[in-house]
Amino acid sequence: MKYRIFIVEDDETIANLLKKHLSSWGYDVFLAEDFSNILQEFAGKDPQLVLLDLKLPFYNGFHWCEEIRKVSQVPVIFISSAADNMNMVMAMSRGADDFIAKPFDMDVLVAKIQAILRRTYSFGNPGNVLEHKGAVLNLSRATLTWNGEETELTRNELRILELLFSQAGKPVSRDAIMTKLWESDSFVDDNTLTVNITRLRKKLEAAGLVDFIITRKGLGYMV
Repeated sequence: MKYRIFIVEDDETIANLLKKHLSSWGYDVFLAEDFSNILQEFAGKDPQLVLLDLKLPFYNGFHWCEEIRKVSQVPVIFISSAADNMNMVMAMSRGADDFIAKPFDMDVLVAKIQAILRRTYSFGNPGNVLEHKGAVLNLSRATLTWNGEETELTRNELRILELLFSQAGKPVSRDAIMTKLWESDSFVDDNTLTVNITRLRKKLEAAGLVDFIITRKGLGYMV
């Protein structure tokens, strides 16, 4: 799994150094461009981790951390020269996972990133874990984890989500989903699929994932 990292840093020199170094470790790295609308960029990039500076144009890092936490549980690491105890406490109280003081050693930063990604996503074999918008699908355990809560899935629910997660951001046709379910020796017709999707949506809503599966009229479903 190639993790995506979103860097929110207005110092172009630091941002580009971070991007170059993290890219060399195999991460997909994206830099913030519109500092007045970080949340929209976050949603568009759908990262697995955010590096967030404290002092930013328009709104500070505390604000954006709170906004991100309203829609996602993705790990957030603050990077800032304003590393006094008060700022560290405020960052953690707003949902940050770590706070690294500038200047920092790049290797230490990478080690912290690796540890947080491993703790957040690698419950088993990394190849058996899929993630989208902070929701983690564990194929080995047949579970979906959101906001720290684990939900057990039936075989059909797992196969539906596996297909949707693997094609995240793209509509998947009903025929493709039925074909996926047939692989498990389940007989699924059009009506049965509708029932399965309805039950799965209710289970996701109960877990806090409202409108997670989107219907694209004439195209199918997507996450």
